[in-house]
Amino acid sequence: MTKYLHSMIRVADPEATVAFFNLIGLEEVRRKESEQGRFTLIFLAAPGQEDVAEVELTYNWPSEDGSAPEQYDGGRNFGHLAYRVDNIYETCQRLMDAGHTINRPPRDGHMAFVRSPDGISVELLQDGYLEPAEPWASMENTGSW
Repeated sequence: MTKYLHSMIRVADPEATVAFFNLIGLEEVRRKESEQGRFTLIFLAAPGQEDVAEVELTYNWPSEDGSAPEQYDGGRNFGHLAYRVDNIYETCQRLMDAGHTINRPPRDGHMAFVRSPDGISVELLQDGYLEPAEPWASMENTGSW
């Protein structure tokens, strides 16, 4: 039997990334810090989804000499994370009000894309059906998603 556990993304600013995912409705469910390994793991999940569908944020601490942790891009990143939300318009508005760009607005009332503070593409999918509505229906894409 195979069971999905989590997706892991490397982050540069753990608190900014936790705050971003809080806006979508995820909550921190546990945190582990390793002094020896010089990293922090933060697990997030939607309420009731703990141990079912989690995101692991990995923060690699600066080296002991103070130099920045390795940055990951290119082949070390991946497509996107996806979350079903109760109201895609309200979720996108919360994100925008917090200063995040909606890269692919929910013009159809069903799907939107936004990027986390670390550039991870996050897909938002409406639970059920919402009629297309303004201002979303006429918004253009911004950047890449």
